[in-house]
Amino acid sequence: MKSMLQKITVLMLCAVLLCSLPSVRADAAFRIPGSCQVQTDSGAVGTVKTLDYDYANNTYLSLRDLAMILKDTEKSFSLEVTKNAVALNPGEGYLPLGTENVPWGEEEIPDGSIRRNEFKVNGETVSYYTVIMPLSSGSYDCFMMAADLAMILDMNITIPAGDSLQINTREPFAVSPRELEEAGYFYGVNGVLVGDATTGEIYYSYQSDLPYPIASTSKLMTCLLVMDAIAAGQMDPEDLVTVSEGAQLLSESSDGVIPLTAGEQIPVKELLLGALLPSSNECALCLAEAAAGSQEAFVGMMNQKALDLGLSQAVFFNSHGLPVYTEDPVPAKRQNRMSAEDMFRMVSHLLNVYPRITEITSQQSAVLESRKLEVRNSNPLLRNFSEVTGLKTGTTNKAGACLVTSLTADDGIMEHDLVVVVLGAEDSVERGRVSGLLARYALDAFYAGREGAESGPGAPDPESLPVRAEAAVDWILKTARRR
Repeated sequence: MKSMLQKITVLMLCAVLLCSLPSVRADAAFRIPGSCQVQTDSGAVGTVKTLDYDYANNTYLSLRDLAMILKDTEKSFSLEVTKNAVALNPGEGYLPLGTENVPWGEEEIPDGSIRRNEFKVNGETVSYYTVIMPLSSGSYDCFMMAADLAMILDMNITIPAGDSLQINTREPFAVSPRELEEAGYFYGVNGVLVGDATTGEIYYSYQSDLPYPIASTSKLMTCLLVMDAIAAGQMDPEDLVTVSEGAQLLSESSDGVIPLTAGEQIPVKELLLGALLPSSNECALCLAEAAAGSQEAFVGMMNQKALDLGLSQAVFFNSHGLPVYTEDPVPAKRQNRMSAEDMFRMVSHLLNVYPRITEITSQQSAVLESRKLEVRNSNPLLRNFSEVTGLKTGTTNKAGACLVTSLTADDGIMEHDLVVVVLGAEDSVERGRVSGLLARYALDAFYAGREGAESGPGAPDPESLPVRAEAAVDWILKTARRR
């Protein structure tokens, strides 16, 4: 009897579990298939399959369908799509498969996930989130955001009516942050700011005066203080730093990036690479302890530097940007915070005092020779814009996904450092997308004469810059290009 009851219980449990599992058809609701009519300024027209991922109007478009429509225009492109990779070559002819511009079949169930699939444009690796899906023919199609493709091909896309797109191949891609703000585009971020770090001019800002957690973008302050110490002769890039037990524990935690063992020694120059490129928390801690003797003393230096720079909304609790708990019976969870305006001021100072620091942050990868370890830069925009020179990503649950981007621009007389600050995006997908759009706007605004740009804080006073600043970063150049 007992055995029979056990069998009945197991069967009932299995039935409950099966009923609780989503069916394949239900899962497809999170990838909603649709279509839209696309017309170009040359008269080409066709149906393009769409995929609304997770939310309505979060729309990705079939690259094969678009390639077919654009194949006889000046924005034609060839396309090769495999299971995990895409190769797109602007200016080349597209070879049709015969399945393009046909609406979804009634029984077709979209099957694919948003991923940072391998994506190459003219052989160069770029970084975009896409959905690759298998076709019934055995080939693959790639679905991409319209704005991402428009930036790659430098063409303008408008929506004249529902379920339709107008592609203007003769108009360059353009971004209007004001219009994006009016449409609620920035509601999904905490604060943004776009400006010229060389002049202090601000092109656009949104909630830029409010403080928010900044996660690992905190490491920009850490590296600034280390560079100050080197410039003052208090540290040397070749100095060997002994890894503490605290750094080893952080390395072994879920937030660890680079394996470190207490007692081993690493040069300051490699700790800077580790902190800036892969965002190593343990490297940042090692730098703080080397510069000030302890993390607590270094935090005091960080907050004093913030006061010196006039960062009214900045508060630091550690050198790396992770959450820190108090020792109270009911511990408070605190995080470094700063406004987008404060971040812009700090980064402007960093780039003006140590302009060649970007020769580190512009690298997609580097080798820590003492550890025989290659580290990769976490900044996705380095792959999408040749003008991008850095600077730093950051992510925690509270801070969201943050990115501080620097770009170089030339007015014919001198080079300028443009800066895009994005704090608190929902995830890395949105962080990259918002930052990419604003990076494009920054370049357009600079070269268009910055019409309508807002007034901003003045550029840092050249008299206040350390006279040894350039000499202090000469050592970087000796190792910055090692891969």
